[in-house]
Amino acid sequence: MIPRLHERTHTPHHPLEEALGRPLSPNEGLTEHTIVAHWPGLDYFTLDDEQETWTSVQWAEHLEEALLEHPFAVGPDDGPRAILHLDVRLHPDDRDLSGPEWTEVAHRLARAAGIEIPGTEHGCRWIAVQAQPRRLDLIANLLHLDGTWHALPADRLQCLTHEARRIEQDLNLIPVRSDLPTRPAVRAALTASAQLAAILTQLADEQDGPLAAVRELVESTSYRIARQPGAASTDAAHRLELIARRLHAIQQDLDTTATGLVQPRAVLAPAALRHNAHRSP
Repeated sequence: MIPRLHERTHTPHHPLEEALGRPLSPNEGLTEHTIVAHWPGLDYFTLDDEQETWTSVQWAEHLEEALLEHPFAVGPDDGPRAILHLDVRLHPDDRDLSGPEWTEVAHRLARAAGIEIPGTEHGCRWIAVQAQPRRLDLIANLLHLDGTWHALPADRLQCLTHEARRIEQDLNLIPVRSDLPTRPAVRAALTASAQLAAILTQLADEQDGPLAAVRELVESTSYRIARQPGAASTDAAHRLELIARRLHAIQQDLDTTATGLVQPRAVLAPAALRHNAHRSP
């Protein structure tokens, strides 16, 4: 289970679409089987709500409300990007988790990331989405309704990684790293694969990678064009948004390929070990 922090965005719409694996809909209700966890203060908003479920568009609007109230708010890093998005994925050989287990994972990761503070109901708004197999997405708005920003720990990525290791142990999941065979040929193959994987990982880096820089420029230009009047500006901004999504998809494909190079099943399990291995149900 590897937590991955995405580049922060201006609105929650694209992160929520990515978490769902489909466009947002004003008609499709998302039940508790999809929204498996959320910030504690949400109960005050749903107490008198006659609807049993919210649609994906309503969830996006709920997360975005502070941004609409404070459209020109600037964060501590001098930027308007307030939407935080992180996801985790299970190992291909892991068992499927139940709904309550996904909920536990969501709250533990939210606390590790610093977006949920135990004992308070006035933190930032966040939800956990479990809509795709073996994957969990957390989406949070770091801007509060009063215009203040939610402070995140500087070492949040390290905290997330450590918490993911503890979750793997507590839920009997397959750890990210396992003992490798000691045969020289296998070690050499892993070394070459690791070198290639490092290159792909650098390309896919959401923070400092070259594609991330290009994507940030495209998204920033799209955001600025969208604020210009005229249908031509709207069309250009939409095209740039689609380009940014394609760039992000490429980053994800590179990241997946890099993971496959580092953890190839055929290399990590020699023929003799595979023949004698026993796995309980």
